[in-house]
Amino acid sequence: MTGFSTLFYKELLRFWKVSFQTVLAPVLTALLYLLIFAHVLDAHVQPYPGVRYVAFLIPGLAMMSMLQNAFANTSSSLIQSKITGNLVFILLPPLSHFEFFAAYVLAAIVRGVIVGAGVLLLTLFFAVPPMGNPLWVLAFALLGSGLMAVLGLIAGIWAEKFDQLAAFQNFLIMPLTFLSGVFYSIHSLPPFWYGVSQWNPVFYAIDGFRHGFFGVSDVSPWLSLAVVGATFIALSGYSYSLIKSGYKIRR
Repeated sequence: MTGFSTLFYKELLRFWKVSFQTVLAPVLTALLYLLIFAHVLDAHVQPYPGVRYVAFLIPGLAMMSMLQNAFANTSSSLIQSKITGNLVFILLPPLSHFEFFAAYVLAAIVRGVIVGAGVLLLTLFFAVPPMGNPLWVLAFALLGSGLMAVLGLIAGIWAEKFDQLAAFQNFLIMPLTFLSGVFYSIHSLPPFWYGVSQWNPVFYAIDGFRHGFFGVSDVSPWLSLAVVGATFIALSGYSYSLIKSGYKIRR
């Protein structure tokens, strides 16, 4: 596994060298969302009994930041390597397909968790959401970040230029994350959009993560864990098959 540790370390350095952009900027963006939405809605919306809207919002923003940054890490790394031509230096060493897959995905999970922790720490100045079950928080943080890291891997393999990757992000990732209950409980939606939300795996990641704080959620955390876990396994198998076949990587 020497190849794995080397590639993993390279991917960690890649985002940490520009941490002002890859870590601090997303944390600041989440803080701006909190300031705007909490100022407007905190006195008017109570998603769960006894839970202030600003406290409800913090776990959702933290998870949304984790998901978006985990996706960005794998997808941007691959597309940059393909366009600049340095992907060949990753393909030439005798790396196994699993090492290639695991290094990219785990590095993206690390970036996602760091950003999410930064959001939670910074927003403590506004509200302190209780963490009733840290195991649920950790499980959904890792699984959710892994899910989007794998999706970013698929996008990075498929895209051949930056505008294709931007289309993938704007027309799939952004709707999945913004329409997933970050800013609202899905029980407040009309029946049609309530049904649509239940087909969104990102909703289950955010809802399960929020359950770890408040002990209440829109659906059972076990159902959320099953949906997120099954989606992660399915996408992992698909992305691994793409890596193994060399699709848009070796040929």
